[in-house]
Amino acid sequence: MDKRRFLKTAGILSAVVVLSPITACSVKNTATAADAPVVAEGGALAANKFVLPELGYATNALEPAIDALTMEIHHDKHHAAYVTNLNKAVDADVEKYSGRPLEDILKSIKVSETAVRNNGGGHWNHSAFWRWIKPGGSKVPSQELSTAINAAFGSYEAFQQKFEDAAKTRFGSGWAWLSVGNDKKLFVSSTPNQDNPMMKNLVDISGIPILGIDVWEHAYYLNYQNKRPDYTKSFMGIINWDIVDSYYKNALLG
Repeated sequence: MDKRRFLKTAGILSAVVVLSPITACSVKNTATAADAPVVAEGGALAANKFVLPELGYATNALEPAIDALTMEIHHDKHHAAYVTNLNKAVDADVEKYSGRPLEDILKSIKVSETAVRNNGGGHWNHSAFWRWIKPGGSKVPSQELSTAINAAFGSYEAFQQKFEDAAKTRFGSGWAWLSVGNDKKLFVSSTPNQDNPMMKNLVDISGIPILGIDVWEHAYYLNYQNKRPDYTKSFMGIINWDIVDSYYKNALLG
C-alpha cells in the first residue's frame, strides 16, 4: 500500500472513534436485516441482541462506483459500531425498549433519546442501504413506481435531479431520501447525521423511506475525496430498483 493510500485508510479508520456516537445504554434483537422483511431493518426484538447483517455480496462488487476498501470499512467498522452502541443503549433501559421492533422505536424517538436515536438510526439506515445497492436487479424503476415518480416529480430525470441536489446540499453528515408520505405520495428530503424520515418527532416531513444515500464522508471519501456530486451521480447507477420497488409496495401497505 503506497503512502497516500495508507494515510487515507488510517484517517477513515480513526474516524470511526470520532463519528460513532457515545452511548450509555443498549437493546435486544436477534433477527438480521438479511432475514427480516424489507420494512423491518434490524429485525424484530425476538431474542438477545441486534446483530450486524452480512453484506451479502463481495466488497468489490460495486466497483468502480464504490471501492472495496470503502465498503469494508463502512460495513465492518462503522455499521458494526452502531450495532454495538445500540445494544448498549437499549440495555440501559430494557423496560422502555425491550420487545419493540426497531422501526417502532424510531417512529416514536425523541430528541432526548440521543444514544438510541443515533445508533438505532445508524443501524436501520445502513441495513437498508446495503440492500438498495445490492448488485443485480433492475436498473430502472418498475412501471408502478415510475408512475408514482412521474406523478410526484414530473419525470424520472426531475426526481434524479431533486434527489442528487438533496444529497449534495446536505450540510455536513447525513442522508438524502426518497420516501412515501402519509398521503401515499413520494417525496424527497434529507436528514442530518443518522436521522431518517420515520422519526416523525424530529423531521419536517415524515414518511417511510424506500431509498436513501449515505453522504457521510466515510461512505465515499477514499474514492471521491471532496467530490460529493461525483459520488451521488455514481450512486444513481448502482441502485437495485427491484429492492426499492419492494420497499415501495410495503410502504403503500403501511
